[in-house]
Amino acid sequence: MAIQQKKTETELPLDTILAGDCVARMQELPENSVDLIFADPPYNLQLKGELHRPDNSKVDAVDDHWDQFNSFAAYDRFSREWLAAARRILKPDGAIWVIGSYHNIFRVGAALQDAGYWILNDVVWRKSNPMPNFRGKRLTNAHETMIWAAKSDSGKYTFNYEALKALNEGVQMRSDWVLPICSGGERLKDAAGNKAHPTQKPESLLHRVLVASTKPGDVVLDPFFGTGTTGAVAKRLGRHFIGIEREEEYRAVAEARIEAIRRYDRDALQVTQSKRAEPRVAFGTLVERGLLPVGAELRSLNGRHRAKVRADGTLIAHDTKGSIHQVGAVLEGAPSCNGWTYWTFRKGGDWVPIDVLRQQVRAEMSPA
Repeated sequence: MAIQQKKTETELPLDTILAGDCVARMQELPENSVDLIFADPPYNLQLKGELHRPDNSKVDAVDDHWDQFNSFAAYDRFSREWLAAARRILKPDGAIWVIGSYHNIFRVGAALQDAGYWILNDVVWRKSNPMPNFRGKRLTNAHETMIWAAKSDSGKYTFNYEALKALNEGVQMRSDWVLPICSGGERLKDAAGNKAHPTQKPESLLHRVLVASTKPGDVVLDPFFGTGTTGAVAKRLGRHFIGIEREEEYRAVAEARIEAIRRYDRDALQVTQSKRAEPRVAFGTLVERGLLPVGAELRSLNGRHRAKVRADGTLIAHDTKGSIHQVGAVLEGAPSCNGWTYWTFRKGGDWVPIDVLRQQVRAEMSPA
C-alpha cells in the first residue's frame, strides 16, 4: 500500500491512497470500474464561535478549513461535482453510501436524486454514546443519517440480506443501527495526543456497510478518506480499497494504520448467502445422475403422504402428477409447497430431506 501523488495509467490503483482533490482524482479513474463508494463528505457544520462544556473547558469541535463553505449554494455545487464524478466510475450494478448530519444530508440527498442515483434506504446511525448538547438549547444530536443508493433504478446492486440477518441474531436488519461513536483505543491520536481526525468513524459502522453491500474482492472507493477507516475495514474483510485524501497529515495516519491491518483468512470472509444466490439445481438432475433412481419412493416430512419418482423428474401420488412442489401442495391442500424440504428419501434406516442431495450437487458445482 502506498500514497501516490499522481497516476496517469488507466488501471485501477488498488489498495492505494491518492493525494489531491477528490473530483480531479476520480476523473482520472476508468469509467464503470468501482463496485461501491462510501463517502463521508464535509458536513458544512456552519459553526460560529467556540463551544464550551459546563466546566468552561473548550470542546474540540469541527472547525477545520475543509468543512467551511461560503454559502449553501457553494456547498450544493461541491456536492453535485463530486457526486457526478463518483457516478461515472461506479459500475452499472454499483452503489454508494453517503453519511451526513442534519446540516447537510438533506441537501446531499436531493443532489443524489438529481444526479440519477436511485435511493434504496436511508439508515439512521443511532449513537449509543453521543456527545451531549452543552449549551442546552437543542436536543442532544444522537444520530447521523446514511443514504444508500444504487447507480440507477435498474442496477442489480449487491445486498447480502442473509448475512445482515445473521449479524442481527437471525432477525431482519432494520434501518436504525445502534452503534457507539469512535472512542477509547480506536480513536487515533497525533503526536501531541490530540484527535488525529475530528470525525473519525467507528470501524463497526464500516464493517456493517461492507458486509451488507460488497463481496470479497470488490473495489471500494472512499473519496474523503481521512484517517482510513474504510480502507482498514476493507483490507480486513478482503475487499480492495481506493482512498482519496487532500490533507497530508491524514494520509500519513491512514497509511500507518492500514499497513498494520491483517486480512481475515478466506474461510472467515465468507458470509451467509441467500438461497436465491446459490446455483439452481433441478430435481430432474438428481434423477439423471442416479442420486434418486426412477421409481424411488419419497415420503412427506410429516409422514402422511408418499409419492413415486418418474423418469422425467416429476412425481406421481395416487392420481396427482407434477413437480415436487406441485404434488406436495395438492396433497397438503396448500397454495404452495417447497418440495425440497417437504419430501424425504430413504437413506440407511432414516428418512432424509431431498434437499441434502441438492446441496451435494451444489457443492460439486462450486469452485474449489
